[in-house]
Amino acid sequence: QVQLVESGGGLVQAGGSLRLSCAASGRTFSNYAMGWFRQAPGKEREFVAVISRTGGIKKYADFVKGRFTISRDNAKNTVALQMNSLKPEDTAVYYCATAQGSLSTPILVRDYDYWGQGTQVTVSS
Repeated sequence: QVQLVESGGGLVQAGGSLRLSCAASGRTFSNYAMGWFRQAPGKEREFVAVISRTGGIKKYADFVKGRFTISRDNAKNTVALQMNSLKPEDTAVYYCATAQGSLSTPILVRDYDYWGQGTQVTVSS
């Protein structure tokens, strides 16, 4: 059974930083791209960042480019999201997810098959 467990969320002031982590189990971690998504109240879940199986390819949503960095450690079965220069509009529940099959770096929600429970990030102004 695949399990994804996020951690690292919390309350931070605008301009601050947080580091989210996601621990995976139940499948061969290095065989799958990993993504981060977020969902704010009343809004749809949206793509934040994705990293390929080996970590060689990374993609970001335009609204986080230059501020967020995704990374993975295949030896530890973890993926992280370093978030800097946080803004109040970054407030959301953040989810990690595993991509389906051999997809390289998908950005659509429907291309992911397993999700964590989410971690709340709140940025105060």
